[in-house]
Amino acid sequence: MRFRHPDGSTVHLAYCTNVHPAETLDGVVAQLRDHCEPVRRRLGRDRLGIGLWLARDAARTLDSDPSALRALRAELDRHGLEVVTLNGFPYQGFGAEEVKYRVYKPDWADAERLDHTTALARILAGLLPDDVGEGSVSTLPLAWRTAYDDTRAEQARTALRTLAERLDALQELTGRSIRVGLEPEPGCVVETTQDAIAPLTAIAHERIGICVDTCHLATSFEDPHTALDALTAAGVPVVKSQLSAALHAEQPHLPEVREALAAFDEPRFLHQTRTVTAAGLRGTDDLGAALGGDVLPDAAPWRAHFHVPLHAAPAEPLTSTLPVLKTALTRLVGGPQPLTRHLEVETYTWQALPPELRPRDRGRLADGIAAELDLTRDLLTDLGLKELP
Repeated sequence: MRFRHPDGSTVHLAYCTNVHPAETLDGVVAQLRDHCEPVRRRLGRDRLGIGLWLARDAARTLDSDPSALRALRAELDRHGLEVVTLNGFPYQGFGAEEVKYRVYKPDWADAERLDHTTALARILAGLLPDDVGEGSVSTLPLAWRTAYDDTRAEQARTALRTLAERLDALQELTGRSIRVGLEPEPGCVVETTQDAIAPLTAIAHERIGICVDTCHLATSFEDPHTALDALTAAGVPVVKSQLSAALHAEQPHLPEVREALAAFDEPRFLHQTRTVTAAGLRGTDDLGAALGGDVLPDAAPWRAHFHVPLHAAPAEPLTSTLPVLKTALTRLVGGPQPLTRHLEVETYTWQALPPELRPRDRGRLADGIAAELDLTRDLLTDLGLKELP
């Protein structure tokens, strides 16, 4: 979906296909038919943006076979879909029964991460619509925080500098500008937007910036105005933003709140949980650890890294951090010029919701994704953006 900003530029809205995990190119093509086109039809659109997630095997096929890339581009056109952004965070196995810490491997100290991201950039340059000259790729924020020493930190910096050189060369070759954004996430080396400033200013390259995920921002109790002002002051570009909402518990000391939270403690993904204390931010790596004892203080609200549907906050006594998303979106695209032109709804946890909240079939899932995009469309038009055909 495209929107005209009051400054005349085009803002792109997509939804991320990591909600439909597939490891192979055949699986990706099936997603377009079985999931993405039905969402487009529900929205009454001739064209719908999708943020593709391409696992390692699918990416290798597309990067090594120009005919496969042309065929995928043709499939996108046939289903009324377009791609200006890729989710390059998960490498493989995102649809496994247990993902947890595996999603952070390989990290930016490993050569595979550089090679994979370079391949994604080349692929995206070939998938961009003819009238779009810039694409974006989100990636993990350097590494999970453990086992990340000075040696691995230098390896990661070197890899990102090499990536920047490759992106420069790619533009010279194709005329397409591809930018990559580190996506701060709780528990990682770069947990907050503030953590991203030092490594990104050290690299100081216009094609390497940040992906602001509004669920992660909220989970770490970051104020959107403070965070985005600091990025702007530091000259760190916002390459893209993933629009998502975290799980919020206002009174985690109450038994009924603990019981409600426990329904979201599931085995597939990590749900890092945070609270603010007088000594600063405190947290656990997963929701179960927070619920299991006295590890996390419960005198103040908790937030958990669980991407809940944007249009459907959990029932009381829980809620979502949708207000944080709205505030961030106002700063991202509500000003005289947008801070980013690539927005991506990223609720990948539909099938990890408590059983009674999960969509029971493919049609119900399409209904839910369309409802999220409808809500986001309304937020954008309320900010003065005009929806384009």
